[in-house]
Amino acid sequence: MLYCPDMKTQFLTDTSGSKVAVVIPVQEYEDLLEDVADLATVAERRNDERLSLDEVKNRLIADGLLSG
Repeated sequence: MLYCPDMKTQFLTDTSGSKVAVVIPVQEYEDLLEDVADLATVAERRNDERLSLDEVKNRLIADGLLSG
């Protein structure tokens, strides 16, 4: 959930009114961390071997994890 219109965001400002920090609900923070972790995994696997759906099915069948 990279964008949540219902998020209750608060900003902390310095003495001149410039935003210096943001406060978000803990659940939103945890969701954002999960999204970042997912994106990091995608980036790490960018060059991994790609398999067709048929190949994945065949491997799952061979491993006994899917019935043919």
